[in-house]
Amino acid sequence: MTDQADGMARVRKFDTSRPNVARIYDYLLGGKDHFAADRQAAQQLMTALPNAAAMARANRTFLAAAVLHVAREGIAQYLDIGAGLPTSPSVHECARAVIPGARVAYVDSDVVAVMHAQALLATGDGVVAAEGDAREPEAILADPAVAAVIDLAEPVCVLLVSMLHFFTAAEADVIVGAFRQRMVPGSYLIISQGNASRAPREGVREAYGSGITLTGRPTAEIAAYFDGFDLVPPGLVPVADWPGAQPGAQPGPWLPPQLPAEPAPPQAGMLAGVGRKRT
Repeated sequence: MTDQADGMARVRKFDTSRPNVARIYDYLLGGKDHFAADRQAAQQLMTALPNAAAMARANRTFLAAAVLHVAREGIAQYLDIGAGLPTSPSVHECARAVIPGARVAYVDSDVVAVMHAQALLATGDGVVAAEGDAREPEAILADPAVAAVIDLAEPVCVLLVSMLHFFTAAEADVIVGAFRQRMVPGSYLIISQGNASRAPREGVREAYGSGITLTGRPTAEIAAYFDGFDLVPPGLVPVADWPGAQPGAQPGPWLPPQLPAEPAPPQAGMLAGVGRKRT
């Protein structure tokens, strides 16, 4: 009862008048788990970046295509860091289309997103959701719920999808490095990251509100995330160019008809890659 009461207390404290990254993303994907402040922020974001919704949909389709590829390589456990609100196609839907017993741990720092995921996704059969800060990888890996489904002695797929640009460059490097180090050979790393060598376009940072970090990285710095990994063809490419994420592609029968989206024009860029850790 203590854990439940603590969780409910934190939920009561969350402020619907302030935009939230996970809920803005949900709105861009056409979801329903958002409030007026999130919708207003999303509209402001799309004014600054007219392709924001297309990028979000292409990113989600990349996730589905990448997980499908990794599952076909025989990987049966997935750790999704910064998972956000539950969205279909989810990681476990994609993985279990290939490996019915695939295990998935969803982790996010937003307690509302986690509790929503626990209600909708945590089925008790190898799919869990846990609260955790990506800047504390060891705490995430030691979490009992995560440890119950993720065995780091075996190859694992770690997903850092559309979340590293919400950290400073130094924080992102530490996050990737910590998980990369704990992964055994044969493991897979799935990353998509905002690609920029300059400050965010005017209006983008303002759309997310105060207190939110936005850090685009040059291509070479994003490529460095995959040090010690062999990139799956076609390598590190714009997210809409990854096989299965192009307009009209169908990574799997579970993919809703609203995904994939129209091509993302070049107002904003996001690079995506999938790497396999070398033996």
